[in-house]
Amino acid sequence: MPSTSPSTTAATTSLAAAGSTPGSAIASPHAYDAGLLLLRVAFGLTMAAHGSQKLFGWFGGGGIDGTAKFFDSTGYPAAKAMAVVAGLTEFGGGLALAVGLLAPLAAAAILGTMLNALAVSWNGNFFAMKDGAEYELILIAGAAALALTGPGRYAVDRYLPVVREHRLSYGAGAVVLGLVTAGVVLLVRS
Repeated sequence: MPSTSPSTTAATTSLAAAGSTPGSAIASPHAYDAGLLLLRVAFGLTMAAHGSQKLFGWFGGGGIDGTAKFFDSTGYPAAKAMAVVAGLTEFGGGLALAVGLLAPLAAAAILGTMLNALAVSWNGNFFAMKDGAEYELILIAGAAALALTGPGRYAVDRYLPVVREHRLSYGAGAVVLGLVTAGVVLLVRS
């Protein structure tokens, strides 16, 4: 008689509780984890690339000095320090999200940064072709969603004792942290 692993038993139990049988149309947990991995890598590397524009001037970015000039023109105090913070948040948060390292906090960092970007760029239009905020809104929603769902099983977090098992409370706390931090930064902006 073949033995069943605890995860197989748990999956069968949860299928039975949901009124389904093995082989039904419910996606496997691995499908969700693969989807989260793809989303994390694409999202995280995109944000890391944006951060590298601010920090290093890569990909046609302004580097710290160019980003500081922009921040100064939009009313942020200590524009050079804010440029470094924004660059590090996007670059470091993006890389951490891509590999799934402290994923809820990495997503919260991106969430806070993108809320500030939205506040600066909002002109009442939604669509990008009219200089709208659709890009920032999608990144905010994606960061919040990744904070809430957690990184999935294919992540460095699976090897860290405290965050090995993601809990909704971790994600919700991270979202609140991102919102509060963004709010504080926006309050110091003139």
